[in-house]
Amino acid sequence: MLPKYKRILLKLSGESLMGNKNFGLDSEVIAQYAQDIKQITEMGVQVAIVIGGGNIYRGMNEAETGIERAQGDYMGMLATVINGMALQAGLEKAGVYTRLQSAIKMEQIAEPYIRRRAMRHLEKGRVVIFGAGTGNPYFTTDTAGSLRAIEIKADVILKGTRVDGVYTADPEKDSTATRFGKISFAECISKNLKVMDMTAFTLCMENDLPIVVFDMNKPGNLLRVVTGEKVGTLVS
Repeated sequence: MLPKYKRILLKLSGESLMGNKNFGLDSEVIAQYAQDIKQITEMGVQVAIVIGGGNIYRGMNEAETGIERAQGDYMGMLATVINGMALQAGLEKAGVYTRLQSAIKMEQIAEPYIRRRAMRHLEKGRVVIFGAGTGNPYFTTDTAGSLRAIEIKADVILKGTRVDGVYTADPEKDSTATRFGKISFAECISKNLKVMDMTAFTLCMENDLPIVVFDMNKPGNLLRVVTGEKVGTLVS
């Protein structure tokens, strides 16, 4: 079974690491993700990862918290580094060589983000986790994922979520919502489907970078996507 993609960027939400908890990290989810990622690295797929920080800190609105937006965004970036460290620990426990790179310098725990070094790690079969978003406030981790994927010349962005694709409406709220098997960038925009925020989405569209939205919480799904099975929704 040959992989369809040689180099992928896996985008995970911070919320996905909570499992069934209301906050923080679920060790069982991390262990499952580690096994799924290990499976595809053993096939020779090069894996880079961007994780959100929503399980630890969501940029609350300023009126509620009194924390200005830029400050809140930096707090969120630090949360993504905590998640990156947790996933790194899970991967290394599973026997996968991993490097954590941060867009904000913190030498004791992560390498600085250097594009060429990241690509070299990938070529050597190491999983590279990109932490701290883009290093700039006002940009989401979706945008960081799109940006890093383009920089490292990834073949695809695999957006692992709690739902199994892109729907006509929110399937958790609308029982009549139907899933798209494949959809174009233009259709997503005209139908106002929230695949990613517009900055991230536009980056992918302008650089012809396909996105696959799939359910990461189902063990084995990542392998199925990488080998070209029709899982989730392909946006291209």
